[in-house]
Amino acid sequence: MTRLILLAMPMLLGGCVTSIVKDVVTAPVKIVSKTADVLTTSQSEADEKRGRELRKKEELLGKLARKRDKACDECDDGDEDACDAVRQFDEQIEAERDRPV
Repeated sequence: MTRLILLAMPMLLGGCVTSIVKDVVTAPVKIVSKTADVLTTSQSEADEKRGRELRKKEELLGKLARKRDKACDECDDGDEDACDAVRQFDEQIEAERDRPV
C-alpha cells in the first residue's frame, strides 16, 4: 500500500509543481508590465487631465470677467478705484489667456 502511495505522489503533485514554475517564470514579466503601466500615462488620462485644466482656466476667466463687469459698472458711476480695478482685471484676464495649459 505504501508503494502505491509513493508511486502516485509524483502524478498528484505534478499540477502543483507546474503551477509554481509557471508563476515563477511569469513573475518578472508581470512586474515589468505593472511598472510600465504605472510610469506611463495613457492618452485618455492625458486628455482628461487637459480637459480639467481647461475647465479650471475657463472658470477663472469667467470669474475675472464677472468681477471686471461689476467694477466697470461702478467705474461708470464715477468710482475711480473701480476704474483702476477694471484695468487690473483686464491685465489678469489677458495674462490668463496667454498662459499655456
